[in-house]
Amino acid sequence: MTFKTLTSVVVVLGGGILLAACTTKTTSTADAVSVPSPYGDAPGDVWSGYKTSLKSTQAMQDDDFENPAMTYVDAAAELYNKRVGKANKSCADCHGAPNDPKGGSLGIPMIGVGAKYPVYDAQTKKPINIELRVNRCRTKYQKAKAFKYESDDMLGMTMLVAMQSRGMARTTTADNPNNKLHAAWLAGEKFYYQRRGQLDMSCKSCHEDNAGKYIRADLLSQGQSNGFPTYRLKWQKPGSLHRRFRGCNKNVRAQPYGYGSDAYLNLETYLAWRGRGLKVETPSVRK
Repeated sequence: MTFKTLTSVVVVLGGGILLAACTTKTTSTADAVSVPSPYGDAPGDVWSGYKTSLKSTQAMQDDDFENPAMTYVDAAAELYNKRVGKANKSCADCHGAPNDPKGGSLGIPMIGVGAKYPVYDAQTKKPINIELRVNRCRTKYQKAKAFKYESDDMLGMTMLVAMQSRGMARTTTADNPNNKLHAAWLAGEKFYYQRRGQLDMSCKSCHEDNAGKYIRADLLSQGQSNGFPTYRLKWQKPGSLHRRFRGCNKNVRAQPYGYGSDAYLNLETYLAWRGRGLKVETPSVRK
């Protein structure tokens, strides 16, 4: 990969942009069945933010003993087995161990979840991600209080579930008009290309037009979501994809949306499609 230096937006952006929020681009229903990747379809055209990380950061991610996110995962593993709520149930009571391929008494394994979420939720008729699914289980089946979206418990549990798919390729057909997620995919695509904020920038401005270029000392990635929740060294803790969305909205001086909002669920659905084929890296480590 050849990296170039981006100088035209250094003054207004500084370092640390991952996903700005978003020239409107439309996709016809007829074309959506086989929408080509914006990056190209040759091997290596779509790449993870792991590639633009420092070697020391990559090494930290690759070693579970060094990965700082694993302390949150370990705490979540204990919580996974703890009976809570009025129903006095644990996650394990229904799903077995996190790595149980049979999925416990319900036959619903955690393996593969991180590779296919967000999925269509028949109850709300919109996308549901792992965080919202965790809270659905807590409130509906465990009769327990929902986790706060960005709490350590939620981040740890989301990472624990997602990492059971680590190394698996992400898959989605949300670009197909027959897929129930297609409306969300279209809305997410519109969000991605929509310029916003005082800086009048879109997600495309950084992660499609300038991916692989330097902005000061920062190397812009494609803004892929295959490693979330991620441990950001800047944050000194893990953070959700929606936290990253909010940060990017703020960076372009735009009003951020709420955690778990329809706008961010749509964008999450679209990003999963942009990164299809990438391997799940959760919990990743980034700068």
